[in-house]
Amino acid sequence: MKNICFYFQVHQPSRLRTYRFFDIGKDSHYYDDYGNRTILRRIAHKCYLPMNELLLQAINRHNGKFKVAFSISGSALEQFDRYAPEVLDSFRELAATGQVEFLCETYNHSLSALVSAAEFQHQVNKHAKAIEQYFGVKPTAFRNTELIYSDDIGAQVYKMGFKTMLTEGAKHIMGWKSPNYVYSNDVQPGLSLLLRNYGLSDDIAFRFSDRGWSQWPLNASKYKEWLDAAEGDIINLFMDYETFGEHQKEDTGIFDFMRELPDVLVGSGDYCFVTPSEAGRKLKPVTALSVPETISWADEERDTTAWLGNELQQEAFNKLYGLVEKLSIINDPVLWNDFGHLQESDHFYYMCTKFFSDGDVHKYFNPYETPYEAFINYMNVLSDFIIRIKEYAD
Repeated sequence: MKNICFYFQVHQPSRLRTYRFFDIGKDSHYYDDYGNRTILRRIAHKCYLPMNELLLQAINRHNGKFKVAFSISGSALEQFDRYAPEVLDSFRELAATGQVEFLCETYNHSLSALVSAAEFQHQVNKHAKAIEQYFGVKPTAFRNTELIYSDDIGAQVYKMGFKTMLTEGAKHIMGWKSPNYVYSNDVQPGLSLLLRNYGLSDDIAFRFSDRGWSQWPLNASKYKEWLDAAEGDIINLFMDYETFGEHQKEDTGIFDFMRELPDVLVGSGDYCFVTPSEAGRKLKPVTALSVPETISWADEERDTTAWLGNELQQEAFNKLYGLVEKLSIINDPVLWNDFGHLQESDHFYYMCTKFFSDGDVHKYFNPYETPYEAFINYMNVLSDFIIRIKEYAD
């Protein structure tokens, strides 16, 4: 039987309010509370609540034969707690089935793995505690923000006690190899790697509603034929949870597709659904995978240029992480909390200046008119944050 691993990323950023130059030093509330609440409530009713109910019914229908995994950022957990506690309840219902795995990640959906091992570990530990607090389970598998990975990051994750990690089956890394096998970290062979099959994942996440796509419309039977044709031991289908009902609207038939797919696959007897940790235990790595340079699941390049590809992003990023030492000395929980939210990768994504094949994707997620507006707004906030640090230190 071929293994199928479904993993969904759940994240909502702490969006910044319009923060003007004249606010610096006068008002240190940085967040767009109304915008965050409005967007969170909208997506809860379009995606999280109906999709959680759909998955719960599928799990109950198939008596342990259908399983999925989630990674929910700390930023999203905080907003669920504040604005939509019924969403947390629906995730707890899924947790209670025993067929849903909750993965560990950076608490603030940050890029800390690229620059600060100490901050990276701090956020991972904080997120693990939050998952235990909310869902009563200790996470045993790891996914980094945006599936960011390298040999070095994988080695750090292994030292933190994780045996399984998710990342992208990036073509320039894989070469002739297939993502449909388990691999091991090139430095720490004890870390198993699950690689996203981006073709089959993006058929659902991006192409499903595209009427210009030669394969439109897509149904569960046709999709099963594609899975049947795929070689390998395991097919990893990783995508943003907001795919369902938000990016792919309900009227596209996306919920009908996802309602039917488990029935078709389980009913065929050809497929076994596994969670990431189960896959890591069940399947032995076929070989080590060398990833000396950092990869991610973003854009055509599958690298970190979506967040750090231009001078605006690099200036903001370096200025932010240049504050770590001072914050460590001060050790104030309020400052640490704001520092966490300012690390969210979304702030840097909004500053991206790519206008080619991935431009439309960036526009969809960007509340700013231009990357420069995003940069100026962020740097205004950061200037106030730096003033607070200096005042505290004095």
